[in-house]
Amino acid sequence: MKVIPIHEAAAPILPADPAQRPAPGAPLLDQRGRSVRDLRISVTDRCNFRCVYCMPREVFDDQYKFLPRSELLSFEEIFRVARLFVERGVRKLRITGGEPLLRKDIERLIAMLARLDGVEITLTTNGVLLPKLARRLKDAGLHRVTVSLDALDDALFRRMNDADYPVDKVLEGIAAASAVGLGPIKVNMVVKRGTNDSDIEAMAGHFRHSGHILRFIEFMDVGASNGWKMDEVLPSREVIARIDRLYPLEPIDPNYEGEVAERWRYKDGGGEVGVISSVTQAFCASCTRIRLSTEGKLYTCLFAQHGHDLRGLLRGGADDARIDAAIAQVWQQRSDRYSEIRTAATATLRKIEMSYIGG
Repeated sequence: MKVIPIHEAAAPILPADPAQRPAPGAPLLDQRGRSVRDLRISVTDRCNFRCVYCMPREVFDDQYKFLPRSELLSFEEIFRVARLFVERGVRKLRITGGEPLLRKDIERLIAMLARLDGVEITLTTNGVLLPKLARRLKDAGLHRVTVSLDALDDALFRRMNDADYPVDKVLEGIAAASAVGLGPIKVNMVVKRGTNDSDIEAMAGHFRHSGHILRFIEFMDVGASNGWKMDEVLPSREVIARIDRLYPLEPIDPNYEGEVAERWRYKDGGGEVGVISSVTQAFCASCTRIRLSTEGKLYTCLFAQHGHDLRGLLRGGADDARIDAAIAQVWQQRSDRYSEIRTAATATLRKIEMSYIGG
């Protein structure tokens, strides 16, 4: 049985005394003075793609045992956790997977989260189900989507997703999201040297003047199943240099403190692109993200080796004060800086799979 060991990697949250928690509404700071501003919520461990850098088919094959429905957090449990995080200063909720649009009635969760004040609600998807669901998601209160697209060349894209989905299906999804106002749409391309870096210029050319924001992400050593090698990482500075030779660029300021993407705009007004450089330009010092897995574990880093079991509290009768104290404890003990200390040795450590916590 092929099961990535999320279960054995999870750690129970030690009993937290509500009397010792920060005052209600007070911001939480970790060991490096970072506040918590972004909560990523994985709603399923399933996906209709088998991308080589995330869910390679040799691991996630027809015999792979996904989590039973009973182990997934319910929408009500997710909402409860999200509400407590918002009370502690979270201002962005991102719905992820696996592929989040595979979760039945996902628009109902969006509608619940939309009741929270002062929060941006976003969703990351491979896009192929957007023609069917974009209007429902928008009407439920979703603000915008990020769509993953790793190549424009159809044969290359089919090899990358390893599920024989054509590029046109994703482009149709982007168009559907744009038509209902789920923008500005961000399009993410994970760049793997020797695999899809030949399509960088084509992607840039296609999305110039589209109103969408194309972002290039360095191939990362997330999880333990994607066969990461440093020589397959194409540094973001080379991506920018290649685009700049065709379409001159200039740097622009971040939208907000802690934004992970470095932003550039076309000098001719053709829009902007971004690069996410976790491997070559670590941004740990400003990271404000925490992740909630599909089965209710908190992860304080994308490269974490273990999570903290929140579901046990949720289903064990804990009141809001107890859960809030546990959330505060996890964040205040956080000291993660994996990308700053990454080496060939750390890259081989067994880490949680991206398909569980949504990147």
